[in-house]
Amino acid sequence: MGRFHFLKEKKFYLNLLIIVLLFVGLLWLTIKLLNSYTRHDEVFTMPDFIGQDYQQVKREHAKEFNFILIDSVYPKGQEPGSIYQQDPLPGSKIKKGRNVYAIIVAVTPEKTTMPNLKGISLREAIGRLESSGLDVDHLDYVNYTYKNNVIEQYYEGAPIATGTELVKGSKITLRVGLGDDRSNVKVPNLIGKSAEETKHLLNLAGLNLGVEHREDQDSIQYQCVKKMSPGPSSYAVRPGSYVDVWYHSSRTLDFKKEMKDLLHEDSLANVPQPEIKIDTIKETIETTDYEEEDEFEDEF
Repeated sequence: MGRFHFLKEKKFYLNLLIIVLLFVGLLWLTIKLLNSYTRHDEVFTMPDFIGQDYQQVKREHAKEFNFILIDSVYPKGQEPGSIYQQDPLPGSKIKKGRNVYAIIVAVTPEKTTMPNLKGISLREAIGRLESSGLDVDHLDYVNYTYKNNVIEQYYEGAPIATGTELVKGSKITLRVGLGDDRSNVKVPNLIGKSAEETKHLLNLAGLNLGVEHREDQDSIQYQCVKKMSPGPSSYAVRPGSYVDVWYHSSRTLDFKKEMKDLLHEDSLANVPQPEIKIDTIKETIETTDYEEEDEFEDEF
């Protein structure tokens, strides 16, 4: 018998076939188990949870994601308990069961103390308020020798003493001097600015935020000023005047184009029109009549 006599036996080929089938079967089973473990075919687009209540989001999406709370912050104008930041970011491609790390707006308010703003400039007073976690509610301009000098500080309609404990985000009214010249102030350009930037810029200019209109329901962090009244122009307004604004989502509007259109309209509105006097019009009409009469006589 030769060395390779087994190649002529059917039993050899039957065993080889069994081995190949077992190998293919094990390979298929391994791939299936691996796909099941890594969820290879289950890819999701990460939803945008920002601005939504954390507990509600956690309940509704518990089967899809594993939520982990990592921190809480105290931003202005945000709903307590809502999601402030998330990781992965909205729109990311992720697999089912992925960890989602969230930073929420703190439910328990943080405390601060009232700084002393009397006798300092409006700009410095705003800086001190913001450093203390407080906000300007209203600028009340009155007759006073020194312009933009803070005369008194109020909270909920009553004078508030320095060192009084307040909740961060509380709004303070400032009584400010008009100055001897009582000059007007220019309205700053707010197009494309967020709500927080808008309030800050208006207050620095000596103006108050008027009615806030919201044209869509997108999260506040995407809301920017689309329109304002009065608009940014060369015309000045009285200190303490109110400026109304209209917000729109920056995700659905080209604010660069809005800015360009606004500045174009504003420049046209401010082009001085030539002044035509009645006497000039009458003189032109009379001169024209005389010339027509002379031409008529020459013909005959």
